[in-house]
Amino acid sequence: MKLSIASTLILLTTGATAFAPSAHRPSFSALRATLEEPAVAAAAAAAVPTKSAFLTPESAAAAIEAVGSPLYAYSLDMLEEFAAKCLAFPNAYGLTVRYAMKSCPNGAILSLFNSRGIHIDASSGYEVRRAMAAGVPADHISLSTQELPNDFAELIDMGVKVNACSLSQIERIGKHYSAAGTNQVIGIRVNPGVGSGGFSSSTTGFSKTNVGGPTSSFGIWHDLLTDGTVPTMVDKYGLIVERIHTHIGSGSDPEIWQSVASRSLSFCKIWDTVTSCNLGGGYKVGRNPGEPTTDLQEIGAPVTNVFRDFATETGRELKLEIEPGTYLVANAGALVCTVQDKVFTTGDGSHTFLKLDAGMTDVLRPSLYGAVHPITILPGSGKSSDVGTESESVVVVGHCCESGDLMTPQPGEPESLGERNLRKAAIGDICVMDGSGAYCSGMSTKNYNSFPEAPEVLVDADGKPHVIRSRQSLEQIYQNEEKVDGLW
Repeated sequence: MKLSIASTLILLTTGATAFAPSAHRPSFSALRATLEEPAVAAAAAAAVPTKSAFLTPESAAAAIEAVGSPLYAYSLDMLEEFAAKCLAFPNAYGLTVRYAMKSCPNGAILSLFNSRGIHIDASSGYEVRRAMAAGVPADHISLSTQELPNDFAELIDMGVKVNACSLSQIERIGKHYSAAGTNQVIGIRVNPGVGSGGFSSSTTGFSKTNVGGPTSSFGIWHDLLTDGTVPTMVDKYGLIVERIHTHIGSGSDPEIWQSVASRSLSFCKIWDTVTSCNLGGGYKVGRNPGEPTTDLQEIGAPVTNVFRDFATETGRELKLEIEPGTYLVANAGALVCTVQDKVFTTGDGSHTFLKLDAGMTDVLRPSLYGAVHPITILPGSGKSSDVGTESESVVVVGHCCESGDLMTPQPGEPESLGERNLRKAAIGDICVMDGSGAYCSGMSTKNYNSFPEAPEVLVDADGKPHVIRSRQSLEQIYQNEEKVDGLW
């Protein structure tokens, strides 16, 4: 079934019986059974998830008790585990792990990673300031941005490492520091000509998650380095290039990643002042059963050999930098919400719909990419003994007045409904959407329909929730609005 902006999901039945008191009409399940065919065998046979990645009915209910529903929950143990794996990434001459903070920018998570020796990859001047407010030292922050902030010089002077991502950025930085008589150190972000996108098999075609190749605006096109354009600008302004940065997108195809590593090191040969090579992140993680997760040891070993070969050839031992985001937090986070309604349609193309008290205001990835997240229905009682075994095939939707607020799309098809075989839900049951640690709280359409930003909790080893962000109030949504007089 296709969705469009012009159409909405028809979730309510027609006929007076749909609105009659429950004492005078058949139950939901009985009525539906009389109106349509049984669920298809394939859906009935599918495995029904009864366990979350890290939440039990008890811990999920405790989180709701602490801050209400919906909320984001993060596993402290899993954050620690993934941090340790990234810090163990193979390297020849030293490693800096930079957390791509755009994936989940909560200050508590930034502070945790900072305490473990992980630095920061920021994508805007605002992220830089936010990281520093969380206690991250300025010289532990690298900024690669589509929009160079007006205060870039202040940030650089504080110790922030800025990678120029366009010719105009080189010029702006160069003019400022040449006027001051300073030979400023910078990094150069390069578009190496290929990319790897999690929702596209193409290495050169457009994909929303592919940030390398001719269809991507990220970084300076590689020909501009090799034809002398960038080196001439660097010399003109007396800049010192100490970092080469590339990032090809999510997906992390090992062969592409290793090829780009070699390609990136070739740009390091242009300036003998380069001391580190940043290969970005985008390591694929499996959110759902059967999906592969990048083996960092496997992907890193051959890259280490490439760095050693570079050292043998040039006599220069470069430090490796990586920028994981999804890998660090995706599977360590979950959206915890409540089934607040349940409706159905009948006839051809009909479905049972679970309506949540959350949606694209909290997890946008299904609506944006057709991303598939694991979903588990837990009993509203918060007791594991009440999980049960009965299942049903349903479409899960959000609470927004928007036909695209779909939580269960077909894989890679944000405008196509996908059914899931889930534990049979009742209104008031808990819904856990795992794999929501990355690009969910930080990339939501919060405040659409004036729904407030959801709170966040950090769950410790004992299942106890610790509040790391309170729920936004209604007043906070419109507190910056101004009244005008005399116009009407």
